[in-house]
Parts: sequence; C-alpha cells; structure tokens
Amino acid sequence: MDTIALDSRLRHAGGFLGRRSGMLIDGKLVQAVSGKTFPVYNPATGTVIANVPEGDKADVDLAVAAARRAFDDGVWAKVGPSARGKMLWKLADLIERDLEELAELESIDNGKPYAVAKVADLPLAVDMFRYMAGWATKITGSTLPLSLPGEYLSYTVREPVGVVGQIIPWNFPLLMACWKLAPALAAGCTVVLKAAEQTPMSALRLGELFQEAGFPPGVVNILTGFGETAGAAIAAHPDVDKVAFTGSTEVGKLIVQAAAGNLKKVSLELGGKSPAIILPDADLDLAISGAANAIFFNHGQCCCAGSRLYAHKSVYDKVVSGVADIASKIKVGPGLDPSTEMGPLVSDEQFSRVTSYIEDGRRSGAHVAVGGNRVGNLGYFVAPTVLEKTTPDMKVIREEIFGPVVCATPFDDNDLDAIAKRANDTIYGLAASVWTANGGTAHKLASRIRSGTVWINCHNVFDASLPFGGYKQSGWGREMGAEVFHNYTEVKAVTAAL
Repeated sequence: MDTIALDSRLRHAGGFLGRRSGMLIDGKLVQAVSGKTFPVYNPATGTVIANVPEGDKADVDLAVAAARRAFDDGVWAKVGPSARGKMLWKLADLIERDLEELAELESIDNGKPYAVAKVADLPLAVDMFRYMAGWATKITGSTLPLSLPGEYLSYTVREPVGVVGQIIPWNFPLLMACWKLAPALAAGCTVVLKAAEQTPMSALRLGELFQEAGFPPGVVNILTGFGETAGAAIAAHPDVDKVAFTGSTEVGKLIVQAAAGNLKKVSLELGGKSPAIILPDADLDLAISGAANAIFFNHGQCCCAGSRLYAHKSVYDKVVSGVADIASKIKVGPGLDPSTEMGPLVSDEQFSRVTSYIEDGRRSGAHVAVGGNRVGNLGYFVAPTVLEKTTPDMKVIREEIFGPVVCATPFDDNDLDAIAKRANDTIYGLAASVWTANGGTAHKLASRIRSGTVWINCHNVFDASLPFGGYKQSGWGREMGAEVFHNYTEVKAVTAAL
C-alpha cells in the first residue's frame, strides 16, 4: 500500500482525501468488483495523495445495467422536465457550497493553481448546471406543414438518446464532467461517466454530491479506472446508446472503432493546434498579453491553446519579445501555493511528452527564446517556453504538444486568404484568435478560418451558452449551448391522417 502524503496547505479537502472514496454505481458508493485500487499522485511532488477503485469491465457492466434500468423502467423518465431542472440546480448549489474543497481537489490532483480553480473552473462548473437546468423544460420539437394531398397533423419531438457513456480528460477534471453530465441529464438520459485515471478525485466527490442532491439510483454512475479497460468497455458496450468523449484525437479514433459494434452515436471533442494571429494594426499590449494567456493558461494543457503564434513581420520582434518577457516572469510552483501562477504538468508521462517536443524542436532548428527547461528537481514542472524560427514541417508546429510551449512564426502577407491558409494548415480545427483593430478585417478573417471557435481580440473565453467543438480532426459535435442537445436527443417525426 502506498503511503498517502497530504499537503499541509490543504484547508478543505483533507477530510475527503483521508477517507476511502468509492465509485457511484446504482446510487451506492462502492469499491471495484476486483477489489483493486490504484494510486493518484500530486504532480507537484510525485507523492501519492489517494488510492481509488480500479474499475474495469465488470464494474462497467454493473453501471450500465443500472443506467439501463433507470432509463428503460421509467425511473428517470417519470421525473418531469421541471423536476429535472430543480435537481440540476440543487446540484449546482452543492458544488457552490463546497467550492473551496473542490478547488483544492483540482489543485492537488491536477496541479493547477488553487486560485485559478476557485475563480475559473468551479464557477464555470456551477454555471453549467444552472444553465442546463433551464434547458430541461425547453427541449422541444415543431409542427410541420406537409405539401402532399390530404389533411395531416405532423410534428416532431426530441427524446433522450438513452444510456450515455462519457469519458472525460484530466486537464479540467470537474469542469469537463459538468460539461458532459449537465446536458445529458437535462435531456433525460442516464449516464455512466469515467473520470481520467490521472485526476479522479473531484469526480468521486461529485458522485457524493449527486447522492446528496437526491438523484434516483442508476441515473448517474461515476467510475474510476484506466482507459484501456474501463474506458474501452464503455465505448464497446452493447447497452450504451451513445458515447461522448473528450481527449486526444488518437484515442478518439479508437472510440469510433469500438462504437461500431452497435452503431452507437458518438460525439468527440479532440485535439487542437490553434493559431493566434496578430495583424500589424493590433493593439500590441492587448495582443501580447492575450497571446501569452492563450498558450500559458492551464499550463498549456488546453485543447484550444494558442500554440501557433503568427505575427506580422512588422510587429513580430516586439510580439515575441513581449510574450517571452511575460513567460519569464510567470511564477511556477505548487498549485496550493498562493503565489503560484502556473503549476506542474499533470503527470510524469506528460512531462516527458512536453520536454521531448521541446528537444525535437531544438534539433529541428527552432530557437528557444525563453524557457525550454525543467523547473526544480521535484514534481513535473516545465518553464513557459517560446520557440522561434519554427517552420511548417516541424513536429512542434504539426503536432499537439499540450504543454506551455508556443511556436512563433512571422508572416509578411496582407492578403487575408494567404493568412487564413497558414492558419488552416493543420489537421485540426478547434479554435483560433485574431488580433486587429479593424473590425471588418477581423470578421472577414474569421469567416475564412476553418475552426469551431474564432475569438477576436481575446482567447480562451468560455460560457455555458457558447457551443464548443471542432472542424476536421478536432472532433464531431458540439459541447454547451443549445447545440449540445443534438448529442443527447433523437428526433421522432409523428404524422396523423386527419
């Protein structure tokens, strides 16, 4: 048994970390059928903070059976839309009540600064449940005028898709769970959710809050385990009607293959290599700070991070110098340290991935303007890094690094089609930002960029009402907003001869 090491700076989450937490299956907190557990690490120190159940196929079978009963036997269907909305709102109240505890769990589990989790991740999670609570009573169909001879009444209804398997990533553990759970439950689906093995703690605590909020048994099931076992079992399960996945494009393709058995519906929010484009007329102070935030927010572990920085040659040197200066001043440290601005990467594996990309960039001819090194000898810290002299054929430009590494490239075109061609030169299409003082230019360029989100004079702006998802290999479908209900409902057409 690993020794549990709790940070002395914990003020709210120590009690939860100190007890044996369980997975939520059929309304009960349980251990894995196998009895196995696995350790969870604090990425700031590499020490074990908890041991959690190692769920696998047997546990998935139990969870799916519970979700199937709750859906098919009408337990959840008999809870009307208004009552569903009230339950979602109550859960939001409970998350808000325990905001400090959950923020600490995110910090010690994922590595992100506690202050950031407290003012960003948690409020957005609360807002997601409240926003979707309002939608529970507003998922409607329409009446349709038919053109064929005769008299008919035709209408459509939107019905819940059924049992939904959800697999979430480690970069925003609680927020991603809320992005998935809230709309699925508002639509009337039942859910089996698997937390990322690197960051399961806030999901397990969320399971306790679902119990407290009074959700019927089987409606929400939350598992911990590994992607190769529990995740694969969810994706392939014949009684799962739909799978929603957020993670890498490589794993997303495996999800699609696994889902083919019963042709379950699939939505995917995958990788990105998002461009931040700074035009010569941009407010440079705004653009420089915005470009830095675009890549260094959440340690660069963000699917829409502005990891490709394109600046017009007339402002390129000033932009790179400014971003590098910001990077050099970012305070890197443990997430629970109040002075920390950037925490560690989530795991040793991610640390090795990011540092190997930096070294590959060096070997390929990129110049490290700032950073490029490990910070300290403990934990998984990488200095915020700016790479210059990057070219379109380099791996650091072509592939998603998922760390605090930005690749800067000048351009000398004033033609918007040429600029957009650079931005679109990627297999991904998740997000982009455009920095300019000319509103017309901004919107013209936004129309040419093939991505699910284009920010103008901002980056990393999220709201429960904004649909989020990608073009090309950045995924299928959209999270949030009204668009998300296409993921969790089926449309039925009803026609009656009069």
